[in-house]
Amino acid sequence: MKTRIVIVGGVAAGATAAARARRISESAQITLVERGPYVSYANCGLPYFLSGDITSRDRLLLQTPEGFARRYRVDARVNTEALEIDRTGKRLRVRGPDGEAWLPYDTLLLAQGGNPVTPDLPGHDAPHVHRLWNVPDMDRLAAALEEGKARTAVVVGGGFIGLEMAEAFTRRGLQTTVVELLPTVLATMDPEIGARVRRELEANGVSVATGVGLTAIHPGDRTVELADGRRVPGDLVLFSVGVRPELALARAAGLTVGPSGALVVDEQLRTSDPAILAAGDMVEVTQRVSGRRVRIPLAGPANRQGRIAASVALGVPARYRGALGTSVVKVFEATAAMTGLGLRAAREAGFDAGVAVIHKDHHAGYYPGAKELSLQLVYDRKTSRVLGAQAFGHAGVEKRIDVVATALQGRLQLEDLAELDLAYAPPYSSANDPVNLAAFVAQNDVSGFSPLATVADLRAAIATALAADPAPFVLDVRTPREFAVSHLRGAVNVPVDDLRQRWETLPRDRRIWVVCRSGFRGHLAVRILKERGFADVVNVTGGHLSILAAGGLALEEA
Repeated sequence: MKTRIVIVGGVAAGATAAARARRISESAQITLVERGPYVSYANCGLPYFLSGDITSRDRLLLQTPEGFARRYRVDARVNTEALEIDRTGKRLRVRGPDGEAWLPYDTLLLAQGGNPVTPDLPGHDAPHVHRLWNVPDMDRLAAALEEGKARTAVVVGGGFIGLEMAEAFTRRGLQTTVVELLPTVLATMDPEIGARVRRELEANGVSVATGVGLTAIHPGDRTVELADGRRVPGDLVLFSVGVRPELALARAAGLTVGPSGALVVDEQLRTSDPAILAAGDMVEVTQRVSGRRVRIPLAGPANRQGRIAASVALGVPARYRGALGTSVVKVFEATAAMTGLGLRAAREAGFDAGVAVIHKDHHAGYYPGAKELSLQLVYDRKTSRVLGAQAFGHAGVEKRIDVVATALQGRLQLEDLAELDLAYAPPYSSANDPVNLAAFVAQNDVSGFSPLATVADLRAAIATALAADPAPFVLDVRTPREFAVSHLRGAVNVPVDDLRQRWETLPRDRRIWVVCRSGFRGHLAVRILKERGFADVVNVTGGHLSILAAGGLALEEA
């Protein structure tokens, strides 16, 4: 008897599962139902078609129902909605172009993804208000752009799609504003990365409003109203404020939903009904570093889950062990990327987390074309386990994040990362890659050889001391010329090369916060002072570059 597999939803998880199921079994009866008109398309590529980087719409359409039938013998039904699951009878009620029908199954796979959130604000349903989630959404936006009437755009939400669309609108000649309710754009990353992304946006002509919400859209004068009373022009408005899992069908069938708001599945991606599997954006998964059950709505995990679900459905041993949340986004000519836990998330998860911040050329500085890369490596101070990383720069970013993602998969420690034998030649890296260097800095912190403090630690110390005396003692070891350009108010300037002659002028009864440009000279200064008996001295990781990125500290500038 043929195994009957019914899949609800195409695109990433569902289409992958259908193809994988056929590769496992030539005899399985595979039916895929998709509510929309396209069964498999590159949804991550939609912004790049709108920007003009991808010129052929057809390149985004990965497979058609006819193609699925020819190559995989899959019965792919588009414009067909799943209405009801009869768990007892193991059948699914659907409604398509030919009316309603019941589809019997041995295994049902739910791969319905999610739906973009559109806040119920005045004017949210105006014709010039858009979302970008599927091909029809893209087509509507493309038509609006082709009309050539729009001169301004407002992107509501500073996440991945929002940033990609801010670039797309700008490249199409629209004056664009990004509005983000949270304090920084790209809020899934730590604030320093978000601040760098904001500067990149602004350097390319995008206006950015953070820490403020939207209260209304005014179709009459084509403006949006912010919570602080400002009016921002927006001939086109794009909502990109988040995604909710599509759970109506699953809830109606009585399947268990977890505290994350997504569908509960086990390592075999089985729901609370063993005959029903689920994959993609609608399920909650294990965050592999923290062990917490979370939502990670990304294409990579969805594709891998679809592959595993098909294997399980056909009796092939497989399990899904969770995701790291590795992600990357292009912001004009820059790149921001992350994997695992940032510092904030690591501490919220209960780790005694530290962070090593380095600013280093992405390849040998003496080879032409070197571009500065900012890398933040997060680790557990108690165990030296690597917990995550975030990076920003104009070259070499994703390479370093992929290295750390591999380290996280193997549960490596700082010692392992420090000793990684990575490819080196001057056009590609340095003899010690930035990943190695970040691990060195972290090792020095864990061992106490060269303790680190973050810019946030320094900010907190200054805030605590506002009503007391003395304020934190900040030792800036840059050159006098660098110091004159910009420095923290109240900092004392002793260049590192003069420190051996002037160390006796420094206080021994107070913590010394050492600052240099990026951290390396600060490390040298810490060692000089520690060798001379200074007990409480810390290097502000990332140095003045991180202070400038983070903001919130009083500076004196030339």
